[in-house]
Amino acid sequence: MSKPSELAEARQEIEMLRRQLRQSQQLATLGELTGTATHEFNNILMTVLNYAKMGLRHRDDATRDKALSKILDASQRAAKITSTILAQARNRSDDFVPTRIEQVVEDTLVLLERELRKYRVAVVKEFTECPPALANGNDIQRVLINLLVNARQAMRDGGTLRISLAPDAESRQVVLRVRDSGGGIAAEDLPKIFTPFYSSKAGPDETGKGGTGLGLAVCREIIEAHQGRIRVESAVGKGTMFIIRLPIAEPAKTEAAA
Repeated sequence: MSKPSELAEARQEIEMLRRQLRQSQQLATLGELTGTATHEFNNILMTVLNYAKMGLRHRDDATRDKALSKILDASQRAAKITSTILAQARNRSDDFVPTRIEQVVEDTLVLLERELRKYRVAVVKEFTECPPALANGNDIQRVLINLLVNARQAMRDGGTLRISLAPDAESRQVVLRVRDSGGGIAAEDLPKIFTPFYSSKAGPDETGKGGTGLGLAVCREIIEAHQGRIRVESAVGKGTMFIIRLPIAEPAKTEAAA
């Protein structure tokens, strides 16, 4: 076998392994989303049951109206979670298409709302009108889940999570910032946080998340595959901010997607 043929075969094998790894990562994300949704659905079901019982016990219109309103709110929340999970499951494409990043953020917050509330994390959103980014929505959601869970873990006693989104017209990029008010990262650790298998955590927390050292390495891999950039700013005692830059979708591609 000639050397060019060997090289071509090796490239094909590497590409096949990359596709298999990507599929495995997608399934892992879907499994995490399903696990998160399962806990949330249990809470929703308890809300529906409790208010249904209250409505049956009390005959006055005011109490029944309150019970029905709470049941409706819980049902609408369940529908949002279901639609987000189904969209993730159906879209197994690797394509980069015009994607509204603010919608990806909103969908991710729906899935993590209960967890953030449980750990007393307040969310502040600062969105400026942005054109669509050229992205794979499922992959960007995987990055966001990782960053938001990391932020929650950094704020052990609660805190504020700020998510901002704005266009950068000069660079033709959408800029997403995720900032926590946690303890921050030591200067000597900052250059290593995107290194595979490096983790500043002792291991997974009580929810089973974090501590493998793979999350941020995968985030960087995803963003770089989008021809984007991810970087971090942090100081001990002042919190951490991740900045993601994604290319804006060209108008022709946006029109074609529409």
